[in-house]
Amino acid sequence: MIVRPRPHWLRMLFVVRGSILHRITPQLLCILLLSVLVVAFHGQLLHHKITLTAVPFSLVGVALAIFLGFRNSASYDRYWEARKLWGRLLTDARSAARLAVTMTDVATARPFVLGLAAFVHAARHQFRGRSGEADLRRLLPAEVADEVLSRRFAAMAVLLWLSRWVREQRDAGRLDSVLAMQIDQSLTGLNDAYGGCERIAYTPLPFTYSVILHRTVYLYCLMLPFGLLDSIGVMTPLMVTFVAYTFFAIEALGDEIEEPFGTSPNDLALDAMSVNIEASVRELLGDRDLPAPLRPVDCVLT
Repeated sequence: MIVRPRPHWLRMLFVVRGSILHRITPQLLCILLLSVLVVAFHGQLLHHKITLTAVPFSLVGVALAIFLGFRNSASYDRYWEARKLWGRLLTDARSAARLAVTMTDVATARPFVLGLAAFVHAARHQFRGRSGEADLRRLLPAEVADEVLSRRFAAMAVLLWLSRWVREQRDAGRLDSVLAMQIDQSLTGLNDAYGGCERIAYTPLPFTYSVILHRTVYLYCLMLPFGLLDSIGVMTPLMVTFVAYTFFAIEALGDEIEEPFGTSPNDLALDAMSVNIEASVRELLGDRDLPAPLRPVDCVLT
């Protein structure tokens, strides 16, 4: 995730870090070269002048803008829903930790609270395709960590262990049934948020959207120089490159935020949020050696 103060309007024109320019530079150079060749040869191809008017580009451009808007709206909906689900992980983890600490004692609640942090880290590593062994062994008892790491869905294994802890405390008389039910409701909230994240992570937008949009954008930009040549002449390469930048950038941005759990600059900062959740629940235990908040590196917060 890009984290930086909004720069001055003039500097904003030349910002590279945080833009999508690095992903579309090769395509823009190809479009610029094509436009220069079209102007140099006066729109002729194999001794035949290709004559196109601006009318079809106006019609297709409107439809393309609507389609790009829909694609990016759908991608941002996935991004924002993922952020809300990760916020629910924070609130439910805090609620469960608060009840465990206040209704038992710090020594008894410590494994449970650290297990909540382990659940969050396990979910993060799963969605980013990592093992997460270091975090799980750091936060869980050795025998529990061995069992969890042997499972395909480590986060669910941690959640199952947390539920067993609640049952054990209830059976031992340290928690009455009402309090145990309240903690279980928070664990259910963690399960629901985790399931929502799985739905986003494992159900991408239909591939045909990307195919149709990609083909239309590229064909539009490749033919645009022939439609503008007779109208604006030598300014064709500049205007075509600007239009191509707009379309390519919007397409690339939608593709990037469609998968919000990745590690691209515009994806969610799951590392920072997981560290924040761990620090939040461990502070309820009275710990002072909390993990330091992550800081942006080159304006990027992972």
